Amino acid sequence: MQLQIRLLGSVELCVDDQVVTPGAAKRRGVLAGLALEANRSVSLPRMAGMVWSDVPPASAVANLRSHAAGLRRALGDRVVARPNAYELRLSPHELDVTEFDRLAGEGRSLLAVPDPAGAVATLTAALAHWRGASGDGLPRGTALDNRWASLDEQRLQVFEELAEARLAAGEHGHLLPELRGHVDAHPLRERAWGQLMLALYRCGDVPAALTVYRDARAVLDEQLGIEPGEELGTLHRAMLDRASELAYTPPPVPITTATPPPAPAVAAATPPTPPTPPAGPAGGAGWAVPRELPAGLVTFVGRDRETSEVVTALRGTTRAAVVVTGAFGSGKTALAVRAAHAVAADFPDGQVFVDLGNRTSVTSGEVLGRVLRALGVAPADVPESTDERAGWFRSLVAGRRLLLVVDGVTRATQVRPLLPAGPGPALVVIGQRRLGSLDGVRRVSLRPLVAADARDLLVALAGPERLTVVPAATGELVRLCAGSVLALRVAGTRLAARPDMSVGALVGQLADGRERLDLLDYEDLSVRSSLATVVAAVRSDDEVAVRLLTLLGAAPDALRRPERVARQLGISGARLRRTLDDLADAHLVQRDEPGGYRLPGLVREYAAELADVPTVLAHPVTVRRGDPLAA
Repeated sequence: MQLQIRLLGSVELCVDDQVVTPGAAKRRGVLAGLALEANRSVSLPRMAGMVWSDVPPASAVANLRSHAAGLRRALGDRVVARPNAYELRLSPHELDVTEFDRLAGEGRSLLAVPDPAGAVATLTAALAHWRGASGDGLPRGTALDNRWASLDEQRLQVFEELAEARLAAGEHGHLLPELRGHVDAHPLRERAWGQLMLALYRCGDVPAALTVYRDARAVLDEQLGIEPGEELGTLHRAMLDRASELAYTPPPVPITTATPPPAPAVAAATPPTPPTPPAGPAGGAGWAVPRELPAGLVTFVGRDRETSEVVTALRGTTRAAVVVTGAFGSGKTALAVRAAHAVAADFPDGQVFVDLGNRTSVTSGEVLGRVLRALGVAPADVPESTDERAGWFRSLVAGRRLLLVVDGVTRATQVRPLLPAGPGPALVVIGQRRLGSLDGVRRVSLRPLVAADARDLLVALAGPERLTVVPAATGELVRLCAGSVLALRVAGTRLAARPDMSVGALVGQLADGRERLDLLDYEDLSVRSSLATVVAAVRSDDEVAVRLLTLLGAAPDALRRPERVARQLGISGARLRRTLDDLADAHLVQRDEPGGYRLPGLVREYAAELADVPTVLAHPVTVRRGDPLAA
């Protein structure tokens, strides 16, 4: 008798190449349970647990014996009656689950050799056994549920192992649609996100690869409240560094001779020498021409004066360096990128964009390494010493029309080596703080968006129909957003996504300060996350500052009695004043009168959250912005 039992999909029974209907769902459950335990006795109580999701009926034993008898009529002596039990005798190749396991194991072995082509063929054959969800159509809530879940998990693992083999075989282009479908269906599988990133990267679409990382990060945060794991984070940093090891490398040709190949000659170790700065036109030998500026915002409103200041500073004949500073969500990055695009033609030797993610831990050496790699220096040639990296950088960019834009800067030391030493290169630094110790730079500070520009931004995002007919509600919405470009963008985007929502309804929801930060969060736009980024940077420098911010969240008027605040914090009055100055420099408090300070509106809501959840002081704040640079 030729027999095939298929469980990887709906349960099917084939006898002598003829499909045999096993019977009702419970009889198919008996067949599945016996097949999964092939060549082992299965007691009647265990069989009952495989068939009924709740307490078996009094007639369970009689029903099971009836189902076994029906299977015996189709399978003959393959179904063996034991004392109070039954056994199904099968050869390994007669059950699709066993064949799938065998082929999957062989494919993994071939992938490890490595033999990607062989692994692709074998793992493809393994997945060909699947016709749907395992055990499809059987009763759920039974003792077999764990087996089905385990099999479905194995299927996902084998798909990802096949994707790994196909990436190793150079099939990244053909793999993209399948990987996209896979992560859409299973958005919590980090390995698949990484494979999609790598496939896009190898297809030359680096921006799309980095966008996939952002999407993965958002999904993991939203659904699990966690950051991506180390493997995915390392891949992201390698892509930011354009690491050479990410490029596709054809697998080595297997060596068939028994004689080992001669060992390669070992060259004497010599220190790397810096590349010679090219003397010819842009893009000459030894020079990469990076074009790394991100896309600018289409809906950019106001800030004409500030944009003009940045453009003028970058086109200056003297030291072309500008610091763009302002409160969280004030549109610093958007303005700097807009200005950089406006002058990009003046910098034919390239534009480099680096995002430090407001992380104080990023060193100037790491920033220099990132820039050198962007300019074509091989990773292996980047010196270990920060001083040497700075010297190489100055040699490479001397006289070059190169534009550097560095975002998320928290300390002047991070970018000091990048300051232009002479005419040619230009530098834009974007940060919360003024970075007052940077000498000879132009500073452009962004204040809250004025009411007229704020209205224009809302109109540009949500359309004029709802906003112009209710000027009072629109004015209140502008006030609640407190001049924050980020908050206005979230509000406008929410209105655009909800044509049925009136401006007044949104204002009514935002008026409740307890929910304001929840509402000012839309996809990857989040006021709370932006504030968390700032607070995380402040905490790394001064824990007292965050304690003070938390205290003010609970009692906004506490600073009317500064001596009492100092005692509560266990610090001196002078230390309190320095801390307030630091918070003002980070735009977390505002000076409103001689010697007076207050919390800006949206900062007040976030500080109140800190006061409600004091444990935030003891743990890192979750940051949704870009990861720091790789070392």
